Amino acid sequence: MRRAAGSSQSDEEIAPYRYGPPASPHLAAALAGEEIDPERLRAAAATAARDADVLVCEGVGGLLVPLREDYLVRDLAVDLGLPLVVAASPGLGTINHTLLTVEAAHTAGLIVELVVLTPWPEPPSEIERSNRETIEALSGIRVATLPRIDLDDPSGWPKLALS
Repeated sequence: MRRAAGSSQSDEEIAPYRYGPPASPHLAAALAGEEIDPERLRAAAATAARDADVLVCEGVGGLLVPLREDYLVRDLAVDLGLPLVVAASPGLGTINHTLLTVEAAHTAGLIVELVVLTPWPEPPSEIERSNRETIEALSGIRVATLPRIDLDDPSGWPKLALS
């Protein structure tokens, strides 16, 4: 994402906490003998937003993932007050997963601007097309798609429209 944005931020500026094992942030921090400090995350976001046109914060696994035992990704989203883009798989199970995420966001007073199904296959199956249509109809939120991209080939990345 840093390359796509043309950002010169350091790893520490982008991700104030980074852990080796692919685990929930609260567990990864505990395994490293640490605890995630929400204020450090909020401060990093504020610093990044200061001179930026757009601030993108990844939800590290989902809206209800704990960053620590008493603080979820959703709590950070509420603290930052940013609109959400929900990224979801286009396949089987995504209707329930995506609608639950949207509902959890709305329960917390968050605004979901967009749902993105990724990686979107070419051509999509009947199930994938139906999932897209159903999520859009039931949530009332626009659903976009993003094809699989080669992260090593920036020339093939889709263009970002910020309007």
